[in-house]
Amino acid sequence: MNRTNTPAASTTGIADRLLGEPGVILRIRHADGPPAQAQTGSASLELAALISEETAFNIGSVAKQITAYLCIRAARDRLLTLDQPVRDILPRFRIPDVTVGDLIQHHGGVRDAESLLSIAGFRELDHYTADDLLQLAYRQQHRAVEPSRFLYSNTGYLLLAEALMHVHGAGFHEIADQQIFTPLGMASARFKTDPREVIPGAAVSYQADACGWQHQQRPVTLPGPGSLWCTAADLDRWLAHLWYEWHPSAHDALPFEQHLSYRPSDHPPFTYGAGLYADPRPGRTAVFHYGHEQGFSAAAYLTSSGRRVICLSNHAGIAADHVAAAALADLTHDLSANPGEILSRALPSRPVPEHTSLGSADSEAAHTTLGTYVCDEVPGTLRLTQNANSLYLWRRGTGDRLTCIGPATYGANGYTVTLPTTSSNDRAPDSFILDLNRAPGVQYRRI
Repeated sequence: MNRTNTPAASTTGIADRLLGEPGVILRIRHADGPPAQAQTGSASLELAALISEETAFNIGSVAKQITAYLCIRAARDRLLTLDQPVRDILPRFRIPDVTVGDLIQHHGGVRDAESLLSIAGFRELDHYTADDLLQLAYRQQHRAVEPSRFLYSNTGYLLLAEALMHVHGAGFHEIADQQIFTPLGMASARFKTDPREVIPGAAVSYQADACGWQHQQRPVTLPGPGSLWCTAADLDRWLAHLWYEWHPSAHDALPFEQHLSYRPSDHPPFTYGAGLYADPRPGRTAVFHYGHEQGFSAAAYLTSSGRRVICLSNHAGIAADHVAAAALADLTHDLSANPGEILSRALPSRPVPEHTSLGSADSEAAHTTLGTYVCDEVPGTLRLTQNANSLYLWRRGTGDRLTCIGPATYGANGYTVTLPTTSSNDRAPDSFILDLNRAPGVQYRRI
């Protein structure tokens, strides 16, 4: 493991574009050169604390590359194999022929359990745990898509974390701290396993609304697919180690490709391997990942030449991946581009507040109930009703009006409902298929 010391970052100034608002930090480094960094805005509006090099952010799905690397190390140490069926390690997992490698590459066909919670009746601020999601994962009996298809699944990485804890006989943060964080000097890095934990120097995430600002954090921690907190400097230390591991074969392979292949992803032409998206095109070879979690966003980008671009935001209206993309575009034309100037150009003139609609479906009393429906793989019930020739789907007292988008398909709020083609307007359907973005093919039957 690369244990070289990282020189202190030089900070490039930027006019405080986000005075009194949450903000963003941008860090750029070329191979083994010194880092340059710029930041603006507040880590905490309540405390009027500005974002600094010591501010820790929730980096969301950027954490997946850490989880994948721990799996590869476990394979090197012969604690597991990447082609080993997950059921060999976690007997309660019921989907056959899904391997550890499949989960890492998002080719396991495991439905995202957080998506399933929304149809099981959970509201945005309800408390749930990693164990709650694992119980939903263990209810799944079949792949949601064929083995060759990419289906991004946070639950797959939650299962990987569970498998690592099983083979190591230790907690997930303890494994990561012993094998990665302490050796690399990543003093701020911590997988948060309990929403009550205190993270030193942690930023708070916010979203603008018509009246000011709202907190975005929820009482949920899911170590493995996310829930990793760290500073931009410590994330830079991880990317330096990733570059150290990759560099000997950077001209003819991608990181850890000797252990796990890169396969087609949900964003062509990019492929996906060890917790990393990859751009394999000649002259553009790079790996990256973005994260969006509870109002935070993060982007970590590493090229085959060793250039690193890191952006972290606690402002729901400023997407770190968009700022990182602007930085990469600027660096294409000028390798010496100033991070402060890049950040100033990349920020919107004024982030637009998001107005949340609190409206609901028409009064339920005016609806005709078509049926109550259950699914073997998801707890709770859903109901279909009809009002003025419109269909509504209800869960825990909340109704969504369904818009017809096909002969037997209706859509609303990030999901579609497909009725049997034999259904008629005057007959309640006996079943339907509900497709969410990361949890397709959920079959419901009427009771």
